[in-house]
Amino acid sequence: MEEMEITSWMTLDAIKKSKSANIVESVGNLQTGHCMSVFCVIEDDFLELCYSDLAANFLRRYEDRDEFEAALDERKEDVGEAPYEEPEDRDFDEDEEDEEETSKGFSVEDESESY
Repeated sequence: MEEMEITSWMTLDAIKKSKSANIVESVGNLQTGHCMSVFCVIEDDFLELCYSDLAANFLRRYEDRDEFEAALDERKEDVGEAPYEEPEDRDFDEDEEDEEETSKGFSVEDESESY
């Protein structure tokens, strides 16, 4: 990955709006957050155009599609756009045992007598 600081949003916009730029995805929102990344492909170059309200703007160039897609997934996680995935090691049988323990000793008949 190579990174270059860009001082103007106009420069990033010119790259993004060029005829040869194929926009893959935009992540983030400058109206609701402080940064936005636009992932695009120009010829054989995999680029990330990073707009920021707080820090320097920059352009990142990735070596290959795998590195590009990994960065896209990472940016989605940073912004909170990544889909939620349940942990695989969760044991669902434990939940059922807990429910059985809390329901022991309680019945509908016992409850109705107290009114």
